[in-house]
Amino acid sequence: MGFQQGLSGLNASSKALDTVGNNIANSGTIGFKSGSAQFADVFAASLSGAGAAPVGIGSKVSAIVQQFSQGNISVTNNPLDTAINGGGFFLMDDGSGGTVYGRNGQFQLDKDGFIVNSQGLQLKGIAAVNGLIAAGSPAVPLRLFDPTQSLSGTPQATGGSSSATGIQANINLDSRLGVPITAPFDYGDPTSYNQSTATTIYDSLGNPHTYSMYFVKAAAANTWQAYATITNPAGAVPTFLDLSGGGVTALGTLTFNTSGALTSPAFTASLTDAQLGYAGAVTTPQVFPVDFSGSTQYGTQFAVNAMIQDGFAAGTLAGFSIGKDGVVLGRYTNGQTNPVGQVILASFRNPQGLQPLGDNRWAQSPTSGDPIVGAPGSSGQYGVLQASGLEDSNVDLTAELVNMITQQRAYQANAQTIKTQDSILQTLVNLR
Repeated sequence: MGFQQGLSGLNASSKALDTVGNNIANSGTIGFKSGSAQFADVFAASLSGAGAAPVGIGSKVSAIVQQFSQGNISVTNNPLDTAINGGGFFLMDDGSGGTVYGRNGQFQLDKDGFIVNSQGLQLKGIAAVNGLIAAGSPAVPLRLFDPTQSLSGTPQATGGSSSATGIQANINLDSRLGVPITAPFDYGDPTSYNQSTATTIYDSLGNPHTYSMYFVKAAAANTWQAYATITNPAGAVPTFLDLSGGGVTALGTLTFNTSGALTSPAFTASLTDAQLGYAGAVTTPQVFPVDFSGSTQYGTQFAVNAMIQDGFAAGTLAGFSIGKDGVVLGRYTNGQTNPVGQVILASFRNPQGLQPLGDNRWAQSPTSGDPIVGAPGSSGQYGVLQASGLEDSNVDLTAELVNMITQQRAYQANAQTIKTQDSILQTLVNLR
């Protein structure tokens, strides 16, 4: 027995205690991954080999391996705090065009509208273009808004959606009613129509208009005439207009079969600037469908089962939310939501090979391999995101305290071997 074995054991136990201490110190660090010391024995060998009965000369620390097990997720009040539930790493811009990786989801907005962490590094993802996210696009710093641009969402005219929905109304007209006692139709005379309903529509500038529809039972069996009026915002001229032209022009005819089902469901409404109260070509000419599909004529009271339209006013950006698939939605005061980007994750074949950089960051290395980038939840190697949540450190304090006791005893035992070797040498020196 020599001093070398005991000294190497002291060094190894000291490194193990350092690892335990680092784990305990970071038990409250968000996204921290604990490490464990791995040891290897050391043999003295000559050029011809270690001999027939080799005796080791101690131990060494072969590696400090990070344990990438899942940490618990805690709920927070910050909507930009994001936890990864499963595999994957956030991509962060390192400030010089490169990328570093992390599990700490403590994010906030900087003055330029970028999502950043506490060190000011920008979170990367796929930016939305006109509300569309193109999968596979290059990862860029996610910017939720540009302070030099308007934060107002663009309005949409009724009928201006990609599906050109217009107005969709599902109603029941009471088959027991007879022809009104007054003719022709006059919106101001309730005896000239049987029922009415209204909805708000929007022009291309986002101004609201009240679009009213009136239903008149016709003399022909199972037939109704639909008429319309429009009320314009204050200041418009006219502020109110009878689109029927004094009961002459109907919006359309609703015809039902003997079972009460509608057979002629859709009409087309057309509104000019003059009818909307504008002088000159102020708005985009408005043409939209008025669809009564699914409406019925049963012997029950008049009912509006559904009334929807696809227009909306301009809205101001009010907040953000992050979905489990990483899509960041901007919320506007007009009730609309619009994707502004998507957080993406990176996966590695050997995450233990990542190079720790401190500040909850890692860098890829030849050992870790190249990152494989994908959307959260798109495959088993990518976890899903949980907004308003943070992943706690995965340090098990109980286990670390037990490890500390074990390494302390190992340190004491190695010190005892040095003491014993010293005693043996003292005996040899004292020989006469």
